[in-house]
Amino acid sequence: MFLSKTFGMRGICPDDKKIPISRKNIESADIPNVAYIPVCQHYGTPAKIIVKPGDTVEEGQLIAVANGEISANVHASIPGVVREIKEVYIGNGKKSDAVVIELGGTFSKSGKVIQLNDWLSMTKEDLLEKIVESGIIGHGGSAFPEGKKLEYALNKGTSTLIVNGAESEPYLTSDHRLLLEKTEGILIGIQIINKILEAKNIYIAVENNKRDAIKRLRVLCANRYPYKTVSLKVKYPQGNEHQLVKAVVGKSIPGNEKIQDYGITVINAATLIAIKNAVINDKPMIERVVTVSGAGVLHQKNLIVRIGTPIGDVIEECGGFTGKIAKVIVGGPMRGYAQKDLQTPVTKDVSGILCITNEESSHFKKNGICINCGKCVSACAEGLMPSLLVKYISYKQYDLAYENGLENCKECGACAWVCPAKIPLVQQIQFGKNICRNQRNVCERL
Repeated sequence: MFLSKTFGMRGICPDDKKIPISRKNIESADIPNVAYIPVCQHYGTPAKIIVKPGDTVEEGQLIAVANGEISANVHASIPGVVREIKEVYIGNGKKSDAVVIELGGTFSKSGKVIQLNDWLSMTKEDLLEKIVESGIIGHGGSAFPEGKKLEYALNKGTSTLIVNGAESEPYLTSDHRLLLEKTEGILIGIQIINKILEAKNIYIAVENNKRDAIKRLRVLCANRYPYKTVSLKVKYPQGNEHQLVKAVVGKSIPGNEKIQDYGITVINAATLIAIKNAVINDKPMIERVVTVSGAGVLHQKNLIVRIGTPIGDVIEECGGFTGKIAKVIVGGPMRGYAQKDLQTPVTKDVSGILCITNEESSHFKKNGICINCGKCVSACAEGLMPSLLVKYISYKQYDLAYENGLENCKECGACAWVCPAKIPLVQQIQFGKNICRNQRNVCERL
């Protein structure tokens, strides 16, 4: 029996649509003949390209270096020859320079022998440096460079470490499969992280629609690891750090404050696998598990995909489209981005590729007028008033929107999901945020 926790009365409970894909083992996707590897795959400044057309590169070779205080290294996901440097669209609709590599040569990183105990002699500084060098970013959605996050947490001191296995977005099951199939790797990843942070309390938080994963974690941790596996009720957006902290340890932290300032660090389960691969296998972040789902794709799969693989290639590997498609979404249905080009490459922050039919997308078809029903207020996990924020933004009263918590919005999409008028609340809030940030930057320069 599972006694499950959650973060409170707010949030939403959409159909998770995780069956039957959650029962399908992770497979390795085909290696692309050409990889389009963007230099902007993370929160912060784009990396600086250090290769040129005609260069021969090896698998895992550094091709773009972190540039600025917050940035991340980028590595070649396949061996071969740099064909060109070109601008491409990435999943969020923005453009990025990309290193285009044509396949050729041998795979030097993929078959590396595992040396399980070699890392035990590494210092905290050595481990942090390895994580930074490997270009690892958080897999939970923010795409923040993981080395910077851990460095900040180390300086602040961490008493509680929470592994985020909630995966509360509908359709997505990659974390679920990793918790089941790579459990030992995740537990080793926790050991590595905790050698850096030295947290006294360690929790692995998993929603109870993944009962098989909860059972496996509890069995493996029994008498071996002092980690507590916490069962969570199924609710969105439970994967957000602030909501997860509330659910697991009962602590409410204001949305505009960092949880690390309270001695708590949250790390995604898939991020732990990337860290384990980097430290133990000497393999930088050149691939990730991606859920390919939706009624519009013939075969739903969880695939290990090389960074830079066009999403169209991944869809073709799953049998292609079943018929007429309303949209292809990179990410989950709540926070993801609809695509206009199937050449868009898989990047480090892509957790899913969803092929959505007209029937599946009918929930969002209307765009009416706010009736002041208050449903968006009840759904907002941060306790904001999304409809009020949007009204301020519509009338260009950006200062009032900012004063009423605009920056605290996590852009989870719960408000838009429950809106009976189907108003695109999140997109309008994102627009308002950009205006506010631009205005504040101008003021700072003056």
